[in-house]
Amino acid sequence: MDKVRVAVIGLGFGGEFVPIYQAWDKTECVAVCRRDPDKLRGFADSFGIEKRYTDYKELLQDPDIDAVHINTDLNSHARIAIEALKAGKHVASTVTMGLTREECREIVRLEQETGLVYMMMETAVYTREFLYVKKLYEAGEMGRLQFLRGSHQQNMSLPGWPSYWYGLPPMWYPTHAVSPLSGILRRPVTQVRCIGSGRINQAYAKNYGSPFAAESAHLKFGDSDVTGEITRTLFDTIRQYRESFDFYGTKKSFEWEQCIGEHPVLFSGFEDAVRVEVPDTDHMLPPQIARFALKNQIIDDQHVSFLQGDGHGGSHPHMVLEWISAILEGRKAHISARVAANWTVTGLVAHESAMQGGAILDMPEWALF
Repeated sequence: MDKVRVAVIGLGFGGEFVPIYQAWDKTECVAVCRRDPDKLRGFADSFGIEKRYTDYKELLQDPDIDAVHINTDLNSHARIAIEALKAGKHVASTVTMGLTREECREIVRLEQETGLVYMMMETAVYTREFLYVKKLYEAGEMGRLQFLRGSHQQNMSLPGWPSYWYGLPPMWYPTHAVSPLSGILRRPVTQVRCIGSGRINQAYAKNYGSPFAAESAHLKFGDSDVTGEITRTLFDTIRQYRESFDFYGTKKSFEWEQCIGEHPVLFSGFEDAVRVEVPDTDHMLPPQIARFALKNQIIDDQHVSFLQGDGHGGSHPHMVLEWISAILEGRKAHISARVAANWTVTGLVAHESAMQGGAILDMPEWALF
């Protein structure tokens, strides 16, 4: 195989990836899927895609499709991934991997059994910020890492979100906070202790039986004396949106910007601190898809974001590069099923810990890598 024929399932966020697949000579976007036939027709017409499906089950039976990229609603990621692997398709899935331990474990089993490539498309470890700090760390400029912190803070209390979001336990959507910590150490989370804080609107709380406005967890990692802390908020907690990480080393430390546009801070020496403008990462990509990593000002926030070229810290083409390369090279992806399970199940275990008043819980063996 010298080119991967990809189908994109879900064209909201998923629409951002179609032009990347069309631009690269290693991929072909052969089909798209969306439940709304009118929106499907309009999108497919604008990108010149002939094969169109309103039912993903029909798409999975198409022999001309090698791989599927899933960008559907949160509670269907795992179900579609499982069916796709059983249908013989390579799978990329937007976060999270699943909402239960059982779903995640089944995907791990199927990846191993089928030899197909599964990748969770976690943006946080392909952002320009993470790649910048990773380069510093691997060059020895940060020294020995001593402590890590991640946060994903969001207020979804306003109307307009799909109904399944309301009352979702914060740690059930954990991977943006977990992945940079595990990713920089290259170690799995092995043990979790989490505390819940505050209370959300009772109308939301009853949906999942989860009362907490915030959940904060301490994480232990395999074969490491470094620990991490992650914080998640989803409802009734006011803050500007934030996906962040802070890494503290013996030579340098990195802290995320407090507010959007301030730029992160790099600390060195005893009191020295400078704000840094993190560089773009287009030079790390094949020329055909490099532009999709560039920063661009969003002038119209109602405009479809894939036309702006700046989604999720420039991470989108990097994720495509890794997934497709893994398929073509016959290897597991960087965020394979077992890695995805570790980052996802960390949050599920954290919520269990919070509901038990902060119990220390071990990660399941099948979710270690």
